[in-house]
Order: sequence, then structure tokens, then C-alpha cells
Amino acid sequence: MRIGVISDTHDRLPTFSRAIALFKRLGVDAVFHAGDYVAPFAAKLIAPDVLPVPLYCVYGNNDGERAGLKKLLPNIVDGPLRVELGGKTILMHHWVDQLTPRDLLGADAVITGHTHEVVNEVRKGVLFLNPGECCGWVNDRCSVMLLDLDTMKADVIDVKG
Repeated sequence: MRIGVISDTHDRLPTFSRAIALFKRLGVDAVFHAGDYVAPFAAKLIAPDVLPVPLYCVYGNNDGERAGLKKLLPNIVDGPLRVELGGKTILMHHWVDQLTPRDLLGADAVITGHTHEVVNEVRKGVLFLNPGECCGWVNDRCSVMLLDLDTMKADVIDVKG
């Protein structure tokens, strides 16, 4: 099972659109978005009627129009979000530093955002992932990840124009 991992899209429609098109081309089985869509007009790009795979999403610190986001993304929640998928337990939150040891119990993978920096490492047997920023505002790099739940390995993918 292959999972698209994305975060920190920050209303930048061109890079967000390219990332979603990439996920479609790759035929991902689900998408995890770790927050900071910012406004509902941007979240339309990942709404269930546009991307026909399961979407798991959490709010970020820049998601101010929560009512509008909730209307478009009915399953969006404050983190942490725990999902059982493909025989694995995936934990997602916008902030890694807000996860407690109790939150981490039983997690096979942890997906976070917020820092705009790529993380792809195993810590005490748990795969920690941060896809970096999809927006490219801070690092001038639009990156996402493809997580293979069968191998528990993730590849960082630079989304090009």
C-alpha cells in the first residue's frame, strides 16, 4: 500500500496542484496531509470529490478558517490522529513536539509538518516523517513523500514545475 504524504501547502495553488497531480499519477492508495492548508480555497484541491482516495488530515497552526476547512474536509481534526491502515498504525499531528510518549505507543509511523524541513528517519523502531513544505515559500523547495507501508520506507519527492 502506497501513501502520499504532504504538509504545509500554505495556499500556494501551483505547487499544491502539481503535488496532487503527482499523487494521482503514482496511484497512491491514500493521502495524509499534516496541516497548514491555510484557506478553504486551497483545500478544494484535495477535497474528496477531487482526489478519489481516502484522505486523512489534521489542522495546522495557520489554518484559521476552520469552519470552511471542515466543510470541505469533513474528517479534518486537531491532532493527534491515529489511523490503522495496511496493517500499520500511523500517527499524525502538525507538531512533533506536541506528541506525548503515550501518543507514540504502538505507532509504526509518525507524520508531522510545521517545520518545513524534511525528516525521514527511524527513532526507536518508529518511522518519523515530515515531507517538508509543499508550498516552497521558505526553502524554495516543494517536496512530498511516498510511503510504502509494505516496506515501511518513504521516498522524498521534489515536485517540479
